[in-house]
Amino acid sequence: MPTPTTYGGLVDGIIGIVNLLIPALFSLLFVFFVWKMIQSWILGAGDPNSIAEGKKYAWTAIVVFVVGISAWGIVSMLRSTFFG
Repeated sequence: MPTPTTYGGLVDGIIGIVNLLIPALFSLLFVFFVWKMIQSWILGAGDPNSIAEGKKYAWTAIVVFVVGISAWGIVSMLRSTFFG
């Protein structure tokens, strides 16, 4: 990343880094979600506690996905509003 000479350049650099981190975090979250679902619902299919834990992880993952995508959209909207 070249050294920014203006405030807009600094903000663009930071937003560029954030735009790389967010998809990486979503990818890690998705892999974790899939692993927990396999672990809870397939490997522990006979255990009611494991199934309940899987449901808890599923709801938590859905909430985190919705909040994360909403935050990403808000940041994108603010960026386009203030920095064109």
